[in-house]
Amino acid sequence: MTAADPLDVSVVVIGGGQAGGEVAASLRLAGHRGAITIVSDEDSYPYTRPPLSKGYLLGQTERSELLLRDEQMYRSHAIEVRTGRHATSIDRRARRVGLDDGTDLGYDALVLATGGRPRHLPHPELDGAVNLHYLRTLEDVDRLRDGFTVGAHILIIGGGYIGLEVASVARRRGLEVTLLEANPRILSRVAAEPTSEFFTRIHREEGVDLRVDTRVAEYVLDATNRIVEVVLTDGHRLAVDLVLAGIGLIPNVELAETAGLAVENGILVDTGLRTSDPHVFAIGDVARFPAADGSGMRRLESMPNAAEQARVVADNILGNPRPYDAEPWFWSDQYDVKLQVTGLSTFFDETVVRGDPASGRSLSVFYL
Repeated sequence: MTAADPLDVSVVVIGGGQAGGEVAASLRLAGHRGAITIVSDEDSYPYTRPPLSKGYLLGQTERSELLLRDEQMYRSHAIEVRTGRHATSIDRRARRVGLDDGTDLGYDALVLATGGRPRHLPHPELDGAVNLHYLRTLEDVDRLRDGFTVGAHILIIGGGYIGLEVASVARRRGLEVTLLEANPRILSRVAAEPTSEFFTRIHREEGVDLRVDTRVAEYVLDATNRIVEVVLTDGHRLAVDLVLAGIGLIPNVELAETAGLAVENGILVDTGLRTSDPHVFAIGDVARFPAADGSGMRRLESMPNAAEQARVVADNILGNPRPYDAEPWFWSDQYDVKLQVTGLSTFFDETVVRGDPASGRSLSVFYL
């Protein structure tokens, strides 16, 4: 750091999501006095994303309720937020960040909270398809919600959290829903078979046509570039009004990579969330960090992970070093059921189940 006192260092945060907003607020709450600038390529002040596929899509949560803090808070705490701006370069030697409007920003500490973008379907003919949707931003949800009319048929590709949450909202809004999962079961990356079985049953009871081991073999578009029909790998044909793909997230590492920082399925950081440059940190969905249990490097896509990493980085910038060692946890709302997960289910020898996956709406699974 170039400033003599850590409380006076200048901080630039690239990314206006949960992680970016939290690190700026955490710095000020800890007594930081130096300049703080958030650069966000969205036109909104920092907001939280989990409600996008839940309450906001359903229409029960207002846009203003998603904001981490209101605009007045940033002004009163001298946090500059540059919305609608994209960082184009990092000059690590001069410690400056170039923006797409031709301006640049100097920093003592730089925080990369660049998040990720939805993985797109690998079909060039779908480029520009007007009723194909991905879900990551407020604008994505607004566009999807415009097509949520009673009786419309939505095809959801992907049986992860996003796909299942949108299926839940769509059924509650009166849409016909078909959900395709290419793997033998839904939630296969994040849960054991009893949990997958439980939520498969719930969705089918709610009227979702849920099909596993199934992919789309062909998309049929009309003259207006709308997907009107799909042909499945089993030969079935489905007429559709909307298509949502929830098939994963690609971490936004390009800016870091161009700057010469170490990247591999995310921006590589140490236990203090520093990149290969000690003046640059990475947090949130884009950061790949050493697991506290010694199981190797991991990258987590969750709001609790982003928020806690932001607080750790704020402490480290201010000269109060500590590692990131929080226990991962996640949640998902589907119909009247809340899925809550603590820890990761990657390594286990057996499971103990309390409840019956084949009945009721309560289940506990312990990984041993």
